[in-house]
Amino acid sequence: MSSLKSADVPDVLAASYSKSRGEAGRAWIAALPALAAEWMERWELERDGPTMYGQASLVLPVARKDGTRGVLKFQMPRQETTAALIGLRAWAGEGMVRLLDHDPVSSTMLLERLDGYRTLASVEDDDVAMGILGELLARLVSVPAPQGLRGLGDIATEMLEHVPSAVRALADPADQRLLWTCASAVTELVGEPGDRLLHWDLHYGNVLAAEREPWLAIDPESLSGDPGFDLWPALNSRWEDVAATGQAHRVVRRRFDLLTDVLGLDRQRAAGWTLGRVLQNSLWDIKDGHTALASPQVAVAKALLNR
Repeated sequence: MSSLKSADVPDVLAASYSKSRGEAGRAWIAALPALAAEWMERWELERDGPTMYGQASLVLPVARKDGTRGVLKFQMPRQETTAALIGLRAWAGEGMVRLLDHDPVSSTMLLERLDGYRTLASVEDDDVAMGILGELLARLVSVPAPQGLRGLGDIATEMLEHVPSAVRALADPADQRLLWTCASAVTELVGEPGDRLLHWDLHYGNVLAAEREPWLAIDPESLSGDPGFDLWPALNSRWEDVAATGQAHRVVRRRFDLLTDVLGLDRQRAAGWTLGRVLQNSLWDIKDGHTALASPQVAVAKALLNR
């Protein structure tokens, strides 16, 4: 179990790269076994568990010669992986999985071992889970964003440029009005984008049980900006359960109040930047061919607009 074979690369991961990256993605997948062998040899690692994967990464549990257990993470180099490395170095393990070593060229990372089978979603009491996430997020956004990251101001400006064409792609006038409302909220805030180090994707699935702390965050998509822009993934966590309550608006408002209390955020400003996330997610969906706003986007937006 010391090397990675082509047959070990999951079909789901290969298909994801083929679809999203075309020939370049297929070439990267084909080169994965050689890449894994190279870095396991350089860092003197041995396989220490079954292969894990997501849509964009392959993770190999490994052990160093001194017995330190970690995971070797491979992801095709792109802007997001570069940003993740910048964030991991800046957080230095404070509330975040610790970066043990890395190669900035290939984006290969050696990370501390967490419990990949126990996420924050395993905590049944939603208030408790959201409180844990909020405490982690407060620690993460307390760090000033280092140089080299995308800024929320540029992202927001670019979003606003795409709103008119996106509105025309929506079939329902109610969806059109809601998208304009989200855009108006962003317009009011775009001049004050903030300078904190954001995770950009902190939901229950990206918080794992750990040994040196009970819970730690993983998989940042680091960004410089206002902490209010980081709330949406938490509000959307375990959404099927939220929808099943029949009281999605109430749950969203309770979660929002809890998070803004823990982070000490101005609620009006945080609501505005959360509407900005609804706008961003919706623009991505529309770019992918959707002609209606997704129900979680609508529910979160209406919950915050009708406080």
